[in-house]
Amino acid sequence: MLALDARPAPLLVDPERTAVVVVDMQNDFGAPGGMFELAGIDISGITKAAAATGPVLGAARDVGIPVVYLKMEHAPDLSDVGPADGPHWIKHLPLRVGDEVVAPDGSTSRILVRGTWNTQILDVLTPEPRDHLVSKHRYSGFFETELDDVLRGLGAKYLLVTGCTTSVCVESTVRDAAFRDYSCIVLEDCTAEPIGAGLARTNHDASLLVVETLFGWISSSRVVCDALAQQVQLV
Repeated sequence: MLALDARPAPLLVDPERTAVVVVDMQNDFGAPGGMFELAGIDISGITKAAAATGPVLGAARDVGIPVVYLKMEHAPDLSDVGPADGPHWIKHLPLRVGDEVVAPDGSTSRILVRGTWNTQILDVLTPEPRDHLVSKHRYSGFFETELDDVLRGLGAKYLLVTGCTTSVCVESTVRDAAFRDYSCIVLEDCTAEPIGAGLARTNHDASLLVVETLFGWISSSRVVCDALAQQVQLV
């Protein structure tokens, strides 16, 4: 068992029943030229969180813990965006889902559309062949996706959760995971939230508090990497 220092209390985790979930670490949110940066949103926090996530993925792969990536993306015909008067469409202003943009390499791309540069995983977190990718079209990774089937097929009960943004897609996914009896450990330095970043108590902080109080546990990349390094020594 992995002994993880966590809030609100330490937690024992079975590595054979654990998976790492990477939420929406994709170009639209964390890369120059993506949707967030084009909208004037500061992506530096996401960049920092992605850098902290890399070692966790490497350590997990070293001991055979599977990695599952979530990607926020829509069909090219936008048939899965929802009605024009629905919140999922309206709340993505000022940039709309499906808008054509120019990718950093000069090619034509589209905001949050499957098969484009915008929805590719960040280069620093490029998936490996044995990793799993799950496409989603709402904030929660479980809504109308195969995520639950993938995780149950892997025998996962414990989820090490990383990604962006903390108060939206990460929290939505963690809540739905808790409803399905998964034990989520959110790695605070591997998640980020630009909304409310300038406030005395940020949205990131608020979501972590909600998770540790009601939906799971909070830990860090250092704690997980140290615990997994000990696991390698035992193996």
